[in-house]
Amino acid sequence: MKVIMLRRTKKFAIDCWILCSKLPKTREYNAYVNQLIHCSSSVGANYRAVQRAKSAPDFINKLKIVEEEADESHFFLELIQDITMKEQIGLNSEIEFLLKEANEITAIVVSSLKTARINNSK
Repeated sequence: MKVIMLRRTKKFAIDCWILCSKLPKTREYNAYVNQLIHCSSSVGANYRAVQRAKSAPDFINKLKIVEEEADESHFFLELIQDITMKEQIGLNSEIEFLLKEANEITAIVVSSLKTARINNSK
């Protein structure tokens, strides 16, 4: 599962970058594009850091960051989706896929956090 999640979080960052490359190049879009690129790549980078945790509390803290960054990615994807739909920019299916992926990554991380907290309290 670890290897799958490493690949999946990296692919999520790349797919978000590809989506962002298709958006209009304006000051307004760039603000959200920069945020999405930052938090989506942070999901993968921080999940990678989870693998080098030095203790159970360190593991939990690092995993919590992954959860927060995945949720933030979801937020910026929602904003971009709402805006592109109003401006009739045809990227909805790509955005829907990324929203689903952000939700799934978040759910997996939340489940892992619950397990880690239970194991850490023993």
